Amino acid sequence: MPAISFEIQKKDRAGGLARAGKITTPHGIIETPAFVVVGTKATVKSLTPEQVKALGAQAVLGNTYHLYLQPGDEVVRDARGLGKFMHWDGPTVTDSGGFQVFSLGAGFGYGNTKFKSTSEEVSPTKNNTPQIYSSILQNTRIGFEAESEEKEKKLVKIDERGVTFRSHIDGAEHRFTPEKSIEIQHNLGADIMFAFDECTLPTAPKEYQREAMERTHRWAKRSLTSHLEAFLLSGSAQALFGIVQGGRHEDLRKESAKTIAGMNFDGFGIGGSFSKEDLGETLSLVNWILPEERPRHLLGIGEPEDLFLSIQNGCDLFDCVLPTRLGRNGTLYTARGKINITNAKYIRDFSPIDEDCGCYTCTNFTRAYVAHLFRAKEMLAATLASIHNLYFIVHLVKNIRQSILDDTFEETKTNFMVQYKREKS
Repeated sequence: MPAISFEIQKKDRAGGLARAGKITTPHGIIETPAFVVVGTKATVKSLTPEQVKALGAQAVLGNTYHLYLQPGDEVVRDARGLGKFMHWDGPTVTDSGGFQVFSLGAGFGYGNTKFKSTSEEVSPTKNNTPQIYSSILQNTRIGFEAESEEKEKKLVKIDERGVTFRSHIDGAEHRFTPEKSIEIQHNLGADIMFAFDECTLPTAPKEYQREAMERTHRWAKRSLTSHLEAFLLSGSAQALFGIVQGGRHEDLRKESAKTIAGMNFDGFGIGGSFSKEDLGETLSLVNWILPEERPRHLLGIGEPEDLFLSIQNGCDLFDCVLPTRLGRNGTLYTARGKINITNAKYIRDFSPIDEDCGCYTCTNFTRAYVAHLFRAKEMLAATLASIHNLYFIVHLVKNIRQSILDDTFEETKTNFMVQYKREKS
């Protein structure tokens, strides 16, 4: 019996790839499209689980890399899994740890992000030199050499079996393989988990993008085998998603989608880096290849305009740290764009953050009050800002879902984008 089931309830009538559906997991239903709230270390920063539930979240994603380091996956296992450990009774998701291993190692200091400008080339900067790629292509040590007494310590070493890396906490050496990642994720006990993959720098040359993609495919097979073996031993009801890689290269993305689609995964993740300009086209070509009857999770994307584009091109699930990260730093979403609440103009602004928002923050507090909290460096500032930003993104995706059911997706997208970005922070 499958660990999860996926039902498509309605497709976009305009002929695009947008669809509304539902994923049934052992801990509840996720109505898709859906934004999965990031709870990196078994906590959504500055919020209680009750607050996360109240703002409309359906599922929470924990971070395999971070939970392995603190408090340790065996601690979470003995607490009866991620959900019990963090007092969350809904569906849970864990990533493979791959992105963090590489972004905190190979990408550390290189500005490793999901998006890359189409005009960006590999060029020398303070923390980025072309020499790193000659090392990568030899499949030897890669990484950022810190400008400190630790300068000679390489943070990441990749080989065919897996990745050796140093903890960003204390510098201790650790090793992840596909089998280890699956073992950790089984201990964490999430409803949905991901195969271990290699995440490359956005600026990595195509030659290395191919090498990393092919290694990801081999690791996907090993992840799947390890998962099935663990299932036979424990009978745990966990779903495993394979991850499509290939960077911004159309031929690599197609090849990766075909290869991963040919494996018996419960669903699919789309990882790696994109450019803002070709996000939609990349997702479209991948999702025309991936099996329609299985869910697709776009990893690490969460800006409003990107969500519309990604849903239009066939993605069902999303996760991103931006809503809480921006919120903690005073940047808030509104229907007319993002504002910086620490700006002087909001000191005596007694209107809600967003007039049309129904979140706890907007219902009870003003811009002036939230601005005061930030200026006074009160902890409540991060809580109220995070509640608002998460509510905004979660409900934006819920409204997009409803528009698919109502056959008004294009109208909803147009109306939103006409207003968005109009307000000057």
